[in-house]
Parts: sequence; structure tokens; C-alpha cells
Amino acid sequence: MPVYRLNHAVLYVRDAERTATFYEEMLSFVRVFSFPGGVFLQAPGSTNDHDVAFFTIGADAGPSEAGTQTVGLYHLAWEVDTLDELAEVRDKLQRKGSFVGASDHGTTKALYAHDPDDLEFEVSWLLPADLIDDEARASRSTIRPLDLDRERQRYGGSTQGGVGVSRPAPLTS
Repeated sequence: MPVYRLNHAVLYVRDAERTATFYEEMLSFVRVFSFPGGVFLQAPGSTNDHDVAFFTIGADAGPSEAGTQTVGLYHLAWEVDTLDELAEVRDKLQRKGSFVGASDHGTTKALYAHDPDDLEFEVSWLLPADLIDDEARASRSTIRPLDLDRERQRYGGSTQGGVGVSRPAPLTS
């Protein structure tokens, strides 16, 4: 039986409460369950029991060396519905001092940020299938700086992303 999606991720962090609060404030995650040293969050609109869980390992934990000194997870990517929402997330992350960059991957418009433990995550908007043209396909292999205002003008700030790509296209009769 093939796997068809990631159901959730579990991360070890210095302080689960602090990290959960960050994701609640920055990405509007909802707390679904917690106990001392553990917090389970669900992304808005998700049908998963939970999308991410955090477990406290203590303030003395060293920094992640994944990708520099050790193997490990690079980042998790969270998807938003619209480019307006992507801009809202960018602004929140910038105000918090967590924003580290933005990239245009052709079919994906991506923001990058660090959480309180300096773990990187991505927040992205995906072109809907009916807007993927030859130019967008060709530019998937290059990474360019993201001009979010230009992309909002081009595709519309309220255009629902990922339709026919990461989410099913509506049924037509």
C-alpha cells in the first residue's frame, strides 16, 4: 500500500510550551492536546488528529547540527491558501524577527523562518494546476528571490493555491 501524505511530525525542542505558543501566534495552529512536556497542534483547516507535536528536552539542549555536522531534517513546509495569507504570515514573521528569506520556485512561492529553537520551517503557496504554464514549469529548477507583491498582482491575492496539485480540484458535473 503506498503512502499518500505526511500525517504529522514530532519535534524535540527545548520548551514545548514556548514552541507551541510560537506556532499558535505565527501560523494560527490550534492546540488539541497537551501534557507536561508535550504539546500537539493542528493546522487550521486540517483534518489530521494533529499536524505537529513538540516534546521538551530542556533548556540545556544544544543547537541542531542537521545539515552542517549531522544528518537530520532540514525543514517542514506548511501551505497557505492564498498569497494574501502568505503576505500576512511574512509580516508576522518579520515583526517577530523569525523571517529569514523568501524564494520563488516557479510553481511554489515560499517563505523561510526559524522557530524559537532555530529550527527552520517553510510557509508556501502553490500555483493551482490550471495556472501552471510552460514558464512556471521551466522555472521549477531555479530559485529566484520572491517578489510577493508582484505575484499577488499576477495571480490575485485571494486565488486559492494548490488546487489540482496538493488538494483535489473541484468535481465538475
